[in-house]
Amino acid sequence: MKRTWITLMALLLCAIPTIVNGQTDEARQGETLPELADAYPGVILIRGNPDTNQIALTFDDGPDPRFTETVLNTLEDYGVQATFFVIGERAEANPDYIRRIQEEGHELGNHTFSHPNLTDLTADQMQTEIEQTDEIIEQLVGYRPTLFRPPYGMILDSQMERLEQMGNYAVGWTVDPNDWQEISAEEVTERVLADTTAGGVILLHDGVDEPSLTVNSPEALNELIPRLQQAGFQFVTVAELFEVSNEK
Repeated sequence: MKRTWITLMALLLCAIPTIVNGQTDEARQGETLPELADAYPGVILIRGNPDTNQIALTFDDGPDPRFTETVLNTLEDYGVQATFFVIGERAEANPDYIRRIQEEGHELGNHTFSHPNLTDLTADQMQTEIEQTDEIIEQLVGYRPTLFRPPYGMILDSQMERLEQMGNYAVGWTVDPNDWQEISAEEVTERVLADTTAGGVILLHDGVDEPSLTVNSPEALNELIPRLQQAGFQFVTVAELFEVSNEK
């Protein structure tokens, strides 16, 4: 009888939602931006106008001296503008790249300060991550960006509500070659070419989480950019693609 009682108590405890930072597991189930897009029209930005030939090239997780230099040099060679979603702690450590991104006509977006999974944070903690990075960007280039991309593309509904109140846009993507998996430059190129359509937002990386990891997208740009241009696409920044302001 005692063993049965213990078993029943264990089952009841397992059935009680775990509470983290004041929220239950059920309340903390993150959603992708496409899943939330209908609830936040004009705030979640995923695809631009498909009736144009415009596309946006975006880079996450930089600036990283190992990759950002090559990316910027190649973009300069082809006269292409891109949007860089930067991590605050890396921007703070590599301020010259932030200044160069701005000076060469590219666009800066916020990708949090430390790249956490937002579903592990409260809305207040997410706001702190964003504001820390906003302050660094403002100190370096003179403005706070409205464009924000949540790490891993995951966010809580309560955080989206806060993001809207803060005057930010949540930027997703339509093309993801998963370049962080260390695939070859040739594979990056073929995956992007296969999935890119008008109004698309391409997600690439100019930074990675571990020093032992690499990313081959910088090398892919020398083939990727001219082939997309030959296909009739025009590269624009995210703000241009969606016709929004990137300054608060």
